[in-house]
Amino acid sequence: MEKGKFLDLHRHLPSAAFVGVAALLIAALAGAFIFAGVYNIGADAPHYRPIYMALEQLRDHAITHHARNIVVPADLNSPARIATGAGLYTEMCTGCHLGPGLEKTEMSQGLYPQAPELARAQDRSAAEQFWTIKHGLKLSAMPAWGRTHDDQLIWDMVAFVRALPRMSPTQYKATIASAPADHEEMMKDMPSMKSMGGMHPPANAPSQPDGHLHSH
Repeated sequence: MEKGKFLDLHRHLPSAAFVGVAALLIAALAGAFIFAGVYNIGADAPHYRPIYMALEQLRDHAITHHARNIVVPADLNSPARIATGAGLYTEMCTGCHLGPGLEKTEMSQGLYPQAPELARAQDRSAAEQFWTIKHGLKLSAMPAWGRTHDDQLIWDMVAFVRALPRMSPTQYKATIASAPADHEEMMKDMPSMKSMGGMHPPANAPSQPDGHLHSH
């Protein structure tokens, strides 16, 4: 390039009109694909690999971003928190996330994406686990437990979840048995439960195979 002359980008980049037409064409193709309904959204048909990878990256980076300023309690490893978390976990989480010595359930086998087995090694920080439990995850079966549980109970669940990988099946059963109260007792003072009239299901409510009453 001669001195004093600059690269003429207009000669090497597509025109604004071309970019606009290309964007409209892509949007039209995406819209046709969506409205045609040809993509199999069934949970028994895995995503195409590029879609799965994109969703996985979106999930991981979003959790890290939103959990970055969460302060972890100093007593997270206390036996009291772990014991309380054990009671909550066995009522709310084992159907999907299982536990040491537990067989796969009908629910856990039908989920897509598969719920992680939390008794195995974990790669999320305590803050990230708290955020995930509290807010849930779109495009998965993970509910936002923060709608019905306060932060203290959610931290209790985090405490138990972080202790899970170190437990044998025998230790797991003993920890579950040490829970200070059943789930309904722990939840009785939650404002969300008072507005719902407690945790008792209606007399004609169908029973669920995992022991939970699921509201829709």
